[in-house]
Amino acid sequence: MPDRLSDKLMEYLLAAQGRRVHLRDIRIYLNIEPGSKDDQNLRTQMNSLKKKRVVSPSGYDDGYYKVIKHMKPVSVFGVDRERRPPFQLLFPRDFDTGMEFSFAEHIVIREHDLITIGGQSNWGKTAIALNICGENIDHRPILMGNEYTQIVGETEEYEPTQRFMDRVSRMEWVEWIDGDGEDKFILLPVREDYAEHIVRDKINIIDWINLDASKLFDISKLMDNIKAELGRGIGVVVLQKGESNMARGGQFTKDFTDCELLIDKYTERESLLTIGKVKEYNEPVMGRTFAFGISQGVKIINFREVIPCPECYGKGWKKAGNMSKPCELCNKRGKIDK
Repeated sequence: MPDRLSDKLMEYLLAAQGRRVHLRDIRIYLNIEPGSKDDQNLRTQMNSLKKKRVVSPSGYDDGYYKVIKHMKPVSVFGVDRERRPPFQLLFPRDFDTGMEFSFAEHIVIREHDLITIGGQSNWGKTAIALNICGENIDHRPILMGNEYTQIVGETEEYEPTQRFMDRVSRMEWVEWIDGDGEDKFILLPVREDYAEHIVRDKINIIDWINLDASKLFDISKLMDNIKAELGRGIGVVVLQKGESNMARGGQFTKDFTDCELLIDKYTERESLLTIGKVKEYNEPVMGRTFAFGISQGVKIINFREVIPCPECYGKGWKKAGNMSKPCELCNKRGKIDK
């Protein structure tokens, strides 16, 4: 292939870094006829560029190539870098006492961290997400997901759902608007392709991610993509959860999580929060459990730590001869207040 065509090929590929390209499109760009001598030279060039790690094959004989993105090495000690402290993210507070969740002081949140909230339906995951938003409102957080917006009539315009408006209106302790009457948060009507809509260096709250049951394993890659776009921001991702000890997606949900909160039913009127994976802490917190109630859908009340019942060892039932009977101390809950 003449040098000028080789240069044009590199020009095309450099502009397509990180994307897939097809030989058909390259031929059109270089004005090459299929089956011509230049076409054969093009294939030779592409094979050579594979060895030079400019492109990689798609894995199939289909004419597609992935253009490898050139990565510049990151200097660690060769430059004077600012040592940035932990991110001062505020966790929700008990409405009655005004006290932040008691475990908060022991969890270290850094810029670029991802917090997941895996919750059973209707037991407080949205309340936790909105309270995180409210407590950190001065950071101008981003809200998106399935819970907050709806399309108006036949138009493509969106508006907040009535349930969302009711909930934030009940959070009267939060100053949702600034001195100019503008929202102190950004509400985005995003229900898919979340990573593409992450606002870098901000707190991004996604409530909630809905995946097809046959694609739950995709959650790991999705969370990786979200995390990659955060920059110096924080991600808070809400996921649905069954009765297991993991959110939907199982072990894959933990791959890129830095702080995991799991929410289940505790009693008919209270929820149970369990601290799952925590990447950085100043005191052991993983596995600790907390009970709380929810008033008006958003007010977290009577938040306290609960521990395994010493009578039934957390089972809810006690041995009585050859039979078992309900534990009276914990009322079959398996836990008591600490």
